Amino acid sequence: MTLGTLVLLFAGYVTWGTDFRNATHQNDLSSALHNAWKTPAAPDGPPAVISPDTPNGSPVAVIWVPSFGKDYHQTIVEGVDLSDLELGPGHYPGTASPGEVGNFSVAGHRTGNGAPFDDLPNLKAGAFIVIEMKDYYYTYRVLGDLATGDATVPDAQGIPGKVIVDPSHVDVVAPVPENPTAQPTRRLITLTTCDPWWSGENRLIIHGELDGAPWPKSQGLPPALKG
Repeated sequence: MTLGTLVLLFAGYVTWGTDFRNATHQNDLSSALHNAWKTPAAPDGPPAVISPDTPNGSPVAVIWVPSFGKDYHQTIVEGVDLSDLELGPGHYPGTASPGEVGNFSVAGHRTGNGAPFDDLPNLKAGAFIVIEMKDYYYTYRVLGDLATGDATVPDAQGIPGKVIVDPSHVDVVAPVPENPTAQPTRRLITLTTCDPWWSGENRLIIHGELDGAPWPKSQGLPPALKG
């Protein structure tokens, strides 16, 4: 009975205790990021990118997923170590910046620490994923069969919108997913999380592609966030 109680207490801490701690981290990170963004950009300057020298745990962008609710957003930090993912979704170092040719890749928890990617399995083909940077929004759409919403259908290059892989299958975050030696020509996004829920046995992968040109923040919210 004592052991069962301890297990329940631990499960409660993982589910709710770490969520509370994560909410505090997210508030602090959001404030720090928006304060950093207050510095005016150079006129007609290039879009901001994530510097390769960015320390792990530093806030770098904000992710919005309208399918998760109009108020859903999370501050993304640099790095995918456990200590980074306790703060929020983490950008895989060395992968592309938002809007760049290549593969902007982000990992996040499904259980505990705010569970930012808990609803990732529910994303359908065509769903919007919006990344906010200092001066622009970048709108991506999940790959797959837009007619049916089936994200598991691969595109002409063999890249599906949704797939479950072994944790050792790291080529999903390559510039061209599943083809690390290929030269990238597309502007992709990849989101990764554990699968199934409460387990790290596999990885659930979402792939998307940039939909249209970057949206200047001077023009307000992009269409994907106005619905």
